[in-house]
Amino acid sequence: MALAVFVGALWAIQTLNWATGYSLNFRFGLIPRQFSGLDGIVGMPILHGSFSHLISNTVPLLLLGALLAATATRALLAVNGIIVVLGGALVWLFGGSGIHIGASGLVFGWFGFLVMRGLVDRSPLTLGAALLVVLLYGSIIWGVLPGQPGVSWEGHLFGALAGATAAFVIRTGVGASQAS
Repeated sequence: MALAVFVGALWAIQTLNWATGYSLNFRFGLIPRQFSGLDGIVGMPILHGSFSHLISNTVPLLLLGALLAATATRALLAVNGIIVVLGGALVWLFGGSGIHIGASGLVFGWFGFLVMRGLVDRSPLTLGAALLVVLLYGSIIWGVLPGQPGVSWEGHLFGALAGATAAFVIRTGVGASQAS
């Protein structure tokens, strides 16, 4: 339910952003190495540059988010916090010039978490989830490489790294004692 509310909120924010000539992107987008862009660490995942940009993020958000919610319920807030804050901070520190926006950093973070968690926890559930994620979305790994103008490959790369980091920091598998 929370996932549907989150995706619905993204669509509402996109509609408002579009209606205001995408002014929210300039106000709340992540601008690397500028203090005025620090709020973009939290703002970046909820802003998009067009409806097609949001559409391209919606299906993976729903699928990976549902898999994450089904397999890591106790750690959802911590996992998302690490992905958003660590991934965003790394983009702020090392990202290219421009305004970075979009939920794809979150998508890559969920991908990185689910795959790495399978390798770290090694339970049948987490290994199965990791295998499913690789089969469904393994090709997105190419999105961490520079090459497509206007696409924040840094957001993809640092989101995936933050998700993988979260898998080490937060143990959610059957053998884990508790969330760190």
